[in-house]
Amino acid sequence: MAGGIVKVYGSAVSPYVATVLVCLEEAGAAYELIPVDMAARENKAPHHLARNPFGKIPAFQDGELMLFESRAISRHVLRKYKSGGGGGDLLREGDPEAAAMVDVWLEVEAHQYEPAIVEIVRHCVILPMIGAGGARDQRVVDESAGKLRAVLAAYEARLREHEYLAGGDAGVSLADLAHFGFTHYLMATEYAALVEERPAVSAWWRRIAARPAARKVAALMSWPPPPN
Repeated sequence: MAGGIVKVYGSAVSPYVATVLVCLEEAGAAYELIPVDMAARENKAPHHLARNPFGKIPAFQDGELMLFESRAISRHVLRKYKSGGGGGDLLREGDPEAAAMVDVWLEVEAHQYEPAIVEIVRHCVILPMIGAGGARDQRVVDESAGKLRAVLAAYEARLREHEYLAGGDAGVSLADLAHFGFTHYLMATEYAALVEERPAVSAWWRRIAARPAARKVAALMSWPPPPN
């Protein structure tokens, strides 16, 4: 196993943290998940702001290196910790053209998929999970569902031609795994139908969700978090 034990600051119930944990599991990296009490606003405390100046989770420590932003953390993990699931191949860095396709679909996830899905998950899963008061803002959810339906039309076209988003014969990549956290929660809502009505997208999601790393992290994504 390359390196020592890294530290992830946050909670697995966060979709962003969960996706980082999937990458750590895929790469076979040893890690410690250190809770950050968001309800008590620990994320705004000086000791956490020293890890992430924007007061978000996750933050990530690898020896002297401190990182934030889940996509950057995921890339670092898959570059450095390769002994388990072949993390380096999940970035396709040995092949510039293949790596470019991973980058394209990571950009799609960041700028198309997440903005469309985030409010559905926030209103239908996260706020009820943490006991936040108030009724669901259905107008916001409906607007987001319309956006996600349009995004998934493009995914369906891509996934009819390729089993995984980056294409090629190398299988799953970070471009796919980056979708894990939010899609896991979406599939627990009535808006799972947006995925299930598209055969290629649905099959793609089932392949991701069936991976041992995804199954292990999915078991951690409950509220309250399981005891250490």
